Amino acid sequence: MRSRPIPRAGLKVSEIGFGAAMLGNLYRPMDDSDARDTLEAALSAGMTYVDTAPRYGHGLSERRVGDVLRGRPDVALSTKVGRLFRANATLGGQGERNDFYSPMPFESVYDYSYSGIMRSYEDSLQRLGLARIDILYIHDIGRLTHGEDNTRAYAQLTGGGFRALEELRASGAIAGFGLGVNEWEICLEVMAHTDLDVILLASRYTLLEQEPLAQFLPACIERDISVVIGGAYNSGILATGTRGRQTPLYDYRPAPSAVLDRVRRLETVCEEFAIPLAAAALQFPLAHPAVVSVIPGLGSVAEVEKTIELYRTPIPAAFWTRLRNMALLPANAPLPSGT
Repeated sequence: MRSRPIPRAGLKVSEIGFGAAMLGNLYRPMDDSDARDTLEAALSAGMTYVDTAPRYGHGLSERRVGDVLRGRPDVALSTKVGRLFRANATLGGQGERNDFYSPMPFESVYDYSYSGIMRSYEDSLQRLGLARIDILYIHDIGRLTHGEDNTRAYAQLTGGGFRALEELRASGAIAGFGLGVNEWEICLEVMAHTDLDVILLASRYTLLEQEPLAQFLPACIERDISVVIGGAYNSGILATGTRGRQTPLYDYRPAPSAVLDRVRRLETVCEEFAIPLAAAALQFPLAHPAVVSVIPGLGSVAEVEKTIELYRTPIPAAFWTRLRNMALLPANAPLPSGT
């Protein structure tokens, strides 16, 4: 597995990282032993970057990640801040809450203040059982999540939240910080208030959509901000395609007709070159010079093995040129070099 540097943080991360949402029982329960086996398989395959969050299973993912990473200083670890968790004795069991089937009896509240960021950081250290976190992402700030309440949430960041992260970085407690979001517009706003090291952008720079090429990615290049890509499959449709028995999902909902039509055109070219659609989706973002890693969410050893296979699938340069000629990729999108 090749690695790439995050220069501002002094870290190196594997080109394919491990997204640990599934270890929080996202959409389905998972045994502790299966969670451990999945992450250990990823580490053995060379995935030396792991991303988790308190939200994933209301703390469950962090606990499971920490149990595997303890004693593994060779792995870069990121988690997130912006939510605090309160114990609630009425919660528990394996029922679904906010898409997670977690027995952890906690409910979250948003808090981007100075004290909220500091407490979130300390709470994550305790859940992980680790002495260090490499990267902290401000989780889900932006209008997509908060709507009209985003003004208040953002005011907490400018009123002290950014200062907390800057102090943690300056002290060496963390190597760097950034944003973990599903919208690129808020990233440009944040860049005007603080110096970011890395941004985790989910679902917005993919084989299906490339709007960040216009403003966001050039701004990252200009400021030497590294970019990690989550959601490379756009919530599933670029992994499953349009012809399976499952309903194709886009942004966690049934895909609209315009998205289905575009994916069908991508599938046609993939069939012509005998290339899995998922392989093209996984490899495309890595061609951009700002991108350092793509982190699919992985929930089994089989998914880890399949991901490595997709990462290593040879894709000829002619394939990418065909997509560009069919206007399925814009002229300014960097293309993988091909075989």
